[in-house]
Amino acid sequence: MTLKERITEDMKAAMRAKEADRLSTIRMLLAAVKQKEVDERVDVDDVMLVGIVDKLIKQRKDAIAQYTAAARQDLADKEAAEVVVLEAYLPARLSEAEIQSAVAAIVAELGAKGPGDMGKVMAAVKTQLAGKADMGLVSAAVKKALAP
Repeated sequence: MTLKERITEDMKAAMRAKEADRLSTIRMLLAAVKQKEVDERVDVDDVMLVGIVDKLIKQRKDAIAQYTAAARQDLADKEAAEVVVLEAYLPARLSEAEIQSAVAAIVAELGAKGPGDMGKVMAAVKTQLAGKADMGLVSAAVKKALAP
């Protein structure tokens, strides 16, 4: 079963169980998938779907920070609940140590010397670790590895 099929089945289960919050989050995810398919005229595969989920989680985390700063805990809690639902569709994430070792291997492979090579290293890292790691942690590991 593909990830997209699993999400559709989860939507049906949420409808049957009358879980309104979970249902709205899953529908929002499926709408984002459909939008990507229509905009780019492609069939979204599991790798692209993980990227969409990552993007939606990042948006929710940014919103949580904004709502917390504005003292709107009710809205921050709603966004946090959406993050929990969305994270269920992500594969197991790499640990910080695994990220650092993968970044170190890529830096050595590319022969990167300093901060000027950040773009080249990030491009390589994104292709290898997309969907497997939090890109914020990856970026920090690349900066640390390329620090003079």
